[in-house]
Amino acid sequence: MFEKLEAMLKRFNELTEQIADPEIVKKRELWQSLVKERASLEEVAEKYTAYLKNEEEAELCREMTRSEDAEMAELAEAEYAELLSKRDALKDELKILLIPKDPMDDKNVIIEIRGGAGGEEASLFAADLMRMYHRFAERLRWKVEEINLNETELGGVKEAVFMLNGKGAYSKMKYESGVHRVQRVPETESQGRVHTSTCTVAVLPEAEEVVVDFNEKDFKIDTYRSGGAGGQHVNKTESAVRITHLPTGIVVECQDERSQIKNREKAWKVMNSRLYDHFRTQKDKEYALNRKTQVGTGDRSERIRTYNFPQGRVTDHRIGLTLYNLPDFMDGDMFEMVEALQLYDRNLKLGDVAD
Repeated sequence: MFEKLEAMLKRFNELTEQIADPEIVKKRELWQSLVKERASLEEVAEKYTAYLKNEEEAELCREMTRSEDAEMAELAEAEYAELLSKRDALKDELKILLIPKDPMDDKNVIIEIRGGAGGEEASLFAADLMRMYHRFAERLRWKVEEINLNETELGGVKEAVFMLNGKGAYSKMKYESGVHRVQRVPETESQGRVHTSTCTVAVLPEAEEVVVDFNEKDFKIDTYRSGGAGGQHVNKTESAVRITHLPTGIVVECQDERSQIKNREKAWKVMNSRLYDHFRTQKDKEYALNRKTQVGTGDRSERIRTYNFPQGRVTDHRIGLTLYNLPDFMDGDMFEMVEALQLYDRNLKLGDVAD
C-alpha cells in the first residue's frame, strides 16, 4: 500500500512541475492530459502528505515522552495518543482512496425490465418496477428517456427499456441487475392466495461507442410498423427499428418515437451498451473467483431481492438487509438500500487493499 502511495505522490510532484513548464504549456493537448492526470492524483497526494506530516509529528512527540520534565512528558503523551488516532483515520481514508474506481460509475444507464415466471402477475410487477425506478430518478432529478415498451392488455409490461440520465447514475443503479421476486395476492386471484412471480432487471452503462472491432456486415437492420397506441400514424408508418448483431445474436428494438431516424438513434445507443456489456461479461468470467466477492453486477440469473407485500417488507439477499417500508420503497424511496449496497461493496473492496 505505501509503495503505491509513494509512487503516486512522486508522480503527482512530477506532474506539478511539468504543467508549469512553458514548453509543455505550448502543447495544448499534452498539457490538458497532464492536468487531468494530476487532478486524478491530487486527493490521494494531499491525504498521503498529511499522513506523512502526522507521522513526523508523532515521532517527535514519542521522543518528548521520554523527557525528564514530567509535565512536558505528560503533555507529549496525550498529544502522541491523539496523533496515533489521527494516523489510523488517515490510513483508513487512504485505503478508500486506493480502491479502483469503476470507470462506468458516472455514466448514464439503460435499464431493461422483463417479466419472468408468473404470467400476467409478473408483467404487472414489471410495470411496478418500471414505475419504482422512474420515481427514484425523479427524486434525484434525473431525466428518464423511454426507448421501448411492450405492454400487456391488463397494463402489465412484457419488456421495458429506458435510459436514466443523471450524475453517477450507474454507480447507484448497477446493483439492480438480477432477478427480483414478488410475493403478493394478484388482483386476478379470487381465492386470496399469495403468489410468487419474478422479473429480470438488466442495468447497462451507456457506452459512447462499441468497444470492439466490427464491420457493417455484422449487423442486420429491419424496419416495421409499431404496435400499441398511436393512432393511424403507428399503423401506416414503418417507424419502428430492429437491429440484430449477427455474431452474438443480440437484438435491439425501438418503437417509442414516431420518427424512424430517432428510433434508429436510440436503438444504436442500446446496441452499443449491450455489446459493451456482452464483451465485458465475457472478460469478467475469466475472474469468476474474484467476481463472487462483488455485489451482483453480474449474473442476472441470481435472485437478488424479494418484495413481500403481505408483510410490507423488501429483502436484499446479497447483504441480508430487510426494510419494512415497502410502499415507500415502491414509490422510489430506495436510498437506504442503495447506500447499504454501496457500503457493502466498498467494504469488500477494502479487503483487497493490502497494508
